[in-house]
Amino acid sequence: MLRCAITDRGYLIADAHRWAEDGIDFVQLRDKTLDAAHLMYFAKSILEDIAEVPHARTRLLINGRADVAIAAGAAGVHLTAHPDELTPEQVRQVFASAGKLAPVISISCHRLAEVQRACAANVNMILFGPVFEKRVKGEQVSEGIGLEALHHACELAGEVPVLALGGVTPELIDECLRAGAKGVAGIRLFG
Repeated sequence: MLRCAITDRGYLIADAHRWAEDGIDFVQLRDKTLDAAHLMYFAKSILEDIAEVPHARTRLLINGRADVAIAAGAAGVHLTAHPDELTPEQVRQVFASAGKLAPVISISCHRLAEVQRACAANVNMILFGPVFEKRVKGEQVSEGIGLEALHHACELAGEVPVLALGGVTPELIDECLRAGAKGVAGIRLFG
């Protein structure tokens, strides 16, 4: 099962070390309020913490910033399905232009049409949701789309791993896996 821990403003530097020790597969550095310099600082701190864990397999993805991912030495980039976002192909071109290996590219999808586009763009992983709910600052802002939608997304994605996102708790992980998810992602899930 793949696991992706997503940072928020409550992120503590030591979290990455703990996540690496716990075998978390990906850390997604996500904070839309940070400028490039601060993102770089956090990215390097996260990578240093991961490197301290012997045989850690945890990889860092930077939310929407291929430039920061390259400069920091992150494994790749997480994108949204928003039309103003970089495309997976553009991210690959930026990495290739910098002489870097092909990046890991994950993307958030909320509709089946977005899943279909993500698969056509050859992403490495899809975060699909919110399956159960979406909360902002502790307040529920939208209901979840449900396990049936997750199941359809997983079927549509085929070989591309789909991770359940949104309101997933430890008690709900098995339901997500039964629906076809290859893993889970979340902010509070790995807190």
